[in-house]
Parts: sequence; C-alpha cells; structure tokens
Amino acid sequence: MSADVIVGGAAGAAAPAASAAAASAASTAPIGPVVVAVDLGGTAMKGAVVSEDGRVVAEATRATPSDGILESLVALLADLRDGAVADGLNVVGAGVATPGMLDETRGFVHYASNLGWRDVPLLDIVRDRLGLPVAVGHDVRAAGLAERTAGAAQGEDDVVLVPIGTGVAAALVTAGGTITGATGAAGEFGHIPVIPDGEPCTCGQRGCLEVYMSGAGVARRYRAAGGEALSTRAIVARLGSDPLADRIWSEAVAVLAQGLDILTLLLDPGVIVLGGGVSHAGAALFDPLGERMSAGLAWRERPRVVRSAFGGDAGRAGAALLAFGAAGA
Repeated sequence: MSADVIVGGAAGAAAPAASAAAASAASTAPIGPVVVAVDLGGTAMKGAVVSEDGRVVAEATRATPSDGILESLVALLADLRDGAVADGLNVVGAGVATPGMLDETRGFVHYASNLGWRDVPLLDIVRDRLGLPVAVGHDVRAAGLAERTAGAAQGEDDVVLVPIGTGVAAALVTAGGTITGATGAAGEFGHIPVIPDGEPCTCGQRGCLEVYMSGAGVARRYRAAGGEALSTRAIVARLGSDPLADRIWSEAVAVLAQGLDILTLLLDPGVIVLGGGVSHAGAALFDPLGERMSAGLAWRERPRVVRSAFGGDAGRAGAALLAFGAAGA
C-alpha cells in the first residue's frame, strides 16, 4: 500500500456524531464489502477505503497536480484498491466526486475550470482502468447526499447544502430528489448576483454572492478596504475589536442571508446545512445569520440552519455512497 495511505480499524465513520461506544463496537466488527472513493478538488484529492457500514478503513490525501490530473486520480484509486485487496478486503466498486458541469448518469465531465477539463468521459476511463463498477458525482451534490444519509440533514427530503470555502456552491434537494439542471450546472449559488452593479466577480458578472461571502471574498475585501493581508479566520478572530473586520463581516453575513432567503422562498427547505471553512466561524456566523434571515422573511419562519456534520469529508463520504450504489450493494 502507498506510503500516504493510513490504515486502521475506524479512522472515520458514516455518522460523525456516533457515540464512543458505538465507534468502538464498529471498529471491532468484521469488515464486509468495501469501496474506494475520492473527492477530487483543485488542490487536493482526498481518498478512502470505506466499508458498507461507513467505516473509513484506509485513507489518503494527495496534492492535485497541475498536469496529469486524470492519471494521478486513477493512480490514487488503484493504490487504495490494491492496498485493500492486499489486506484481504473485498473491493466492490469505486466512486469519484468531482467539480464542474457534468452528466452524472454518463459520468461525463463537460467542463471543470479548476481542473482544466473539458469533455472528459471520466466514468468510462476510471471503470476501464480499475475493472470495477464506478460512479461519478458532482462534489457538492455528493456532499449533500452524505449529509442527508448520515449527517446533519439525515431523514430530510427538502435540503439545501451550502459549502462556503474559497468559493460558494449549493446542493439542492426537493421532495427527496437532487436538482441537477438541464446542463448539470444547478447549484451555482455563489454566482447569484445579489448586489446590483456590485463588485466585479471573476466569472464576469458583478455583485455575485461569493464576492462578498466566501473565504477568498472576505479576505480580499478586508485587504482592499485598508486592512492587513489576513485569512478570513483571522478576520473573524478580530470581531469586536476591529471596526473594519466588523463591517466587512457584517456585509458578508447580510449578503449570505439574502441569498439563503431567496433559496428558502424558492425551494422551502426543511433545513439548510452550511459547510466549508467559513462555517467554522460558529456563533459569529450562525447567530447574526439567523437574525438577518428571519428579518428578511416577513410572512414565514426561516428553516433551520445548521453546520455540516461531515465537514471536509462530506464529498468523499458521498462518493463512497455512490460507489456502493453502482456496485448494487
């Protein structure tokens, strides 16, 4: 097995909130069929061997190269598969969660800007190389599947998942079905233009939500307003003692609340799950966000707004669920 693969009974679980006793029991239970799963990002590929009961029995994270991404992805999946087989495990499928515009049924990536991909038959390539049943899903929608199956939105049929990191996207679920859109591009929440004639976005529009509320957006606006070059986390730590930080953060929360109110009125979700690095701001985010959302919804109550249970592992967990589906398990 590759040196960067960590093996051990229960490095993770499908239900992060499980009790210590339950986790201990799971770690000693026999391991049945497993799948290999990778959450493919622009900077990192997060892979794992996952059992049917959600245990992560091996995991690996590798940097996403600037060139040869497809070959590196297949190599990571193959290393995870080979290591699992060497340990006597039965690998029944593989799953990949990828960004971009894609046809999830065909596993065909039409366009992924941060990977430099256009018209990549990802499912066919991975299946041919691995010789396993394979599923390919959109990274954010896969994360939403994980949260609905065993996370913060478990049991809910009407859900919005919004990961807020460098950028912002959304997984939209209504009546138990995931909305993908005519071109597979549904959920570009960060590019809703919420501020008329607002600040320019890298997408070419003006006033996009993620210009104001995202890890990159908050840090950029703070610096542009005369502040130091700080991370969003450091800016949040200054709240209450730095008037500039207070203003930039307040504007960011107001824009996010407006966007979530729009989603609420359109989709009527039972719960909104926030993920990504910005969700770690905790009460500094959730308290004012709840107040602003309620103020913006004059005739109805706002839905519950909660933090992701899986955090940064949601995409990988969703890829594993897709893999078991492809394997018929």
